[in-house]
Amino acid sequence: MGEGNFRTPDWIMQFDVDVEEPWPATHDWDALARTAVTALLNVTPEFDNPRLVTSLLFTSDAEIHALNREWRGRDKPTNVLSFPMMERTELLRLGNAGPPAMLGDIAVAHETCAREAEEKGVPVEHHVTHLIIHGLLHLAGYDHEISDEDAERMEALEVKALALLDIDDPYQG
Repeated sequence: MGEGNFRTPDWIMQFDVDVEEPWPATHDWDALARTAVTALLNVTPEFDNPRLVTSLLFTSDAEIHALNREWRGRDKPTNVLSFPMMERTELLRLGNAGPPAMLGDIAVAHETCAREAEEKGVPVEHHVTHLIIHGLLHLAGYDHEISDEDAERMEALEVKALALLDIDDPYQG
């Protein structure tokens, strides 16, 4: 992924990353998350705060299924779940000085991500990068389920951030 196309800040959002089976331990998922947020920083200002902390769980479809059922009332697995810990207005007012501030949690399901990447004909790392960006935007208060206009705004930010990483538009084709 091309990181030379955008500014890289001196600091980066802190990620508390937990990688569970069946995710391969051979990949640096923490670095992938940092690359994703750096690209996102270049297209929207909400993440330009060194105090922000996000929990990122790479887990199984079974765990995502349980989380989705418990917290969203949907009895099925999904590719990514986001659990915001602050309101958008609070995020936008958050100053750069002070203690760490928990933006929220993101959980990504291995089997669903791998299947979707294969169906799309893209590397799983590209698809996961997209899902992390998607999840971060949800944590920042963006929601594609509110209206077509909100969905278009969120997708446009995702596409711009992914383009900085030389990742094709996931909504085309």
